[in-house]
Amino acid sequence: MDNGPQNAGTRTQFVKRMVALADRLGVEIRLVYYPPYHSKYNPIERCWSSLEQKWGGSLLTSLDVILANARRMTWDGQSPTVGHVDREYPTGVRVTKAEMKPVEARLERSKTLPKYDITIRPRQPIGG
Repeated sequence: MDNGPQNAGTRTQFVKRMVALADRLGVEIRLVYYPPYHSKYNPIERCWSSLEQKWGGSLLTSLDVILANARRMTWDGQSPTVGHVDREYPTGVRVTKAEMKPVEARLERSKTLPKYDITIRPRQPIGG
């Protein structure tokens, strides 16, 4: 994945959510990031250019406008499935160092690439 500011391995709110997701689904999650300036290798980046062409400079003033533009695009010869947004994520949410301590303890960072390769294992059920 891209190591942009919203989903970076150092982004406390994102990492905290990933740990909670691993526990809720009972699955191991591995976050492997592209190094800086290598997003051109990420296939989703090619999708964004198609989406930007459909926006054509229109003002993205509401979720309805954004979804309408997304429904008009095609990528790799196909139109995407554009559903709905289940919820919004508030901005400005801060996670304290004390709150992050148990989250960080759950992260298994690669010894050679600690910023770019993180494994999150689900919490084991009691007696499991």
